[in-house]
Amino acid sequence: RFLPENGFEQSTLSGIYQAPESDAIKAKQIEIDLDPHSERIQLYPTFESLSHNGRDIENAVVLLKARGKCTTDHISLLGPWMKYRGHLDNMSNNCLIGAINDENGKENALYNVLNDTHNNAVPDVAKQYKAASLPWFVVGGDNYGEGSSRETAATVVRNLGGYGVIAKSFARIHETNLKKFGMLALTFANKDDYDLVQSGDSIELRDMSRFEPNQPLTLIVKKRENGKQTEKRILLNHTYNKEQIEWFKSGSSLNSIKQKQMLSAKS
Repeated sequence: RFLPENGFEQSTLSGIYQAPESDAIKAKQIEIDLDPHSERIQLYPTFESLSHNGRDIENAVVLLKARGKCTTDHISLLGPWMKYRGHLDNMSNNCLIGAINDENGKENALYNVLNDTHNNAVPDVAKQYKAASLPWFVVGGDNYGEGSSRETAATVVRNLGGYGVIAKSFARIHETNLKKFGMLALTFANKDDYDLVQSGDSIELRDMSRFEPNQPLTLIVKKRENGKQTEKRILLNHTYNKEQIEWFKSGSSLNSIKQKQMLSAKS
């Protein structure tokens, strides 16, 4: 009952599909013409690698510690934001605005470590951290990222300079999406260590030179309120396989695929 009685139109099918340009030189000359003033569509960014050749991640900050349930709706709302799904910069203006900040119990109200101000919008603080080349992470509870499979819950974090998420546990699809876009999805080996971290704390991620399957990483926390380092070295687990680690080193799964294709073409 849902199909056309006489079938689909066949006469124009030959002109619908256009095969990709096989000539590499010609392919590089192809430009997609978009309205630069469009608020609904923009070219997708190519994300740079966050691996820094295996160096430890130092002088990072906890942008937000999410209290309680943090679904993909909390991370990247849809509704009126649906019209921006083709425009990542505009879509990123909803980044984590629905999450509850554990520090103050409020939505969309953060402390900014750069200017010592409170109750700032999450996207605004994230943008300032990115502009200052300050790596930032999100800390979450159990089943972080549950809900829909929307990729924007990962891409808005990535687009605003997020390095990843440290949680008690992840919803499986969101964990994979974080990996696909070149970020770190890490879990507390001891879930109680979630209580040792707070929004605005300074953190270091160590043992990155040994980032391999089944090899834990180490988190060092320096408390914002007194600047003192926690005595405990917090162990972080992950579920990355070798291919997914290559995604991280490349900046994203798409970057990794492209690099492999370029190597294959040269050989």
